Amino acid sequence: MTTIAERAAVAAGRADTPVGPGEDAPPAEDYAPAPDPMADYEPGEDDPDMVPVHIAWLRVRKDVRAIAKGEQYNGGGTRFNFRGVDTVVNTFGPVTLKHGINIFPVGIEAEHRDTTTSKGNKMRECTVTVSWMVMGPKGDTLPTLLKTRGEALDSADKGTAKAQSVALRVLLLTGGLTPTHDKDPDASHVDRGEAPVRPAVQYLDEITHPQTSAGRLRQIHYELRQTNQLGVLLTNEVGDEERAGDLVVRIGKERAAGGAQ
Repeated sequence: MTTIAERAAVAAGRADTPVGPGEDAPPAEDYAPAPDPMADYEPGEDDPDMVPVHIAWLRVRKDVRAIAKGEQYNGGGTRFNFRGVDTVVNTFGPVTLKHGINIFPVGIEAEHRDTTTSKGNKMRECTVTVSWMVMGPKGDTLPTLLKTRGEALDSADKGTAKAQSVALRVLLLTGGLTPTHDKDPDASHVDRGEAPVRPAVQYLDEITHPQTSAGRLRQIHYELRQTNQLGVLLTNEVGDEERAGDLVVRIGKERAAGGAQ
């Protein structure tokens, strides 16, 4: 019979396991510490430094520094710059290899739904939530799994793969705090001034031109009223002075009457 103190000492590794009457002692290897997988490791010429994972990831960030928004989407009346999946992976891939960082997807939750584009094409929408494990050169990992989401549309069977690629891009850019080094849109300031007023005399040729439509004449009359120039005297087509507003109205009526004949 052993005492509580003796059993606690055995559990803590400070004493041999007690053996009762008629019992055989357990093999010594059952209590040997687990072998260190790096014990016989000999670094090669191109192998990464054996540093903790958080140090290796910091070195990755230092080498990547920034990724500019060098690609442009221009379609459907929308245009914007972005950092594509291939650009991000091509940047991070060699650097993570250099510093011994491995990134594994260890959990994927996917949601799918059928949808239709504005042109009536059938599409499959996929949204994924991916849990990532980031492992360092010594085999240690970051203390928590990192989760990112990605969305994608596809007309065939590639939606899930596309969504996972987007989730990987989000992980690398957010986990790497990767800046663009683009100019801040708030860095420049433009003071808007008043648009210069077009003098009434500059409308004269357009008013008297036979190809000026009735709609354009109405627009000219509106512009002259907005700038308080309806009463400005202009030299009409027969050499007489006529107020700008009256000139526009008269010519508009003459053309309307001529078109009705």
